[in-house]
Amino acid sequence: MHKYRETGLKLTPQRLAILDYLDGNKSHPSAEEIFKAVSKRFSTMSFATVYNTIEALKKKGMIFELTIDPYKKRFDPDTTSHHHIICIRCGKVSDVSENQMKLNMPKVSIRDFKIMSWHIDFHGLCRECEGKEN
Repeated sequence: MHKYRETGLKLTPQRLAILDYLDGNKSHPSAEEIFKAVSKRFSTMSFATVYNTIEALKKKGMIFELTIDPYKKRFDPDTTSHHHIICIRCGKVSDVSENQMKLNMPKVSIRDFKIMSWHIDFHGLCRECEGKEN
């Protein structure tokens, strides 16, 4: 939690619970999932507190908003360079590191743009859904 003290965010007990839930979380949760998990500890927690905390973390570059589901925003507290694989049946999202891909994006300008970052989403079946298919 030390890394959050330097952000200038007011660290209320509710915000600390949200940060604790996100720390190391690999499930790429939605705001609703974060709210559901954290409100178990804080029954008076409002969805607005979760949403405002997520927005503050996004502005500080401490969480990424994923654009993998047009109907439900999902968030990734892992801000290192990586990609995602999404199950087309259940919607599970997993991380794929650039090392796993063995791809290199060229450092070139495309149509008057300098590429600063890039992200690839893969789509397939997770093991659980593939097992149900067989």
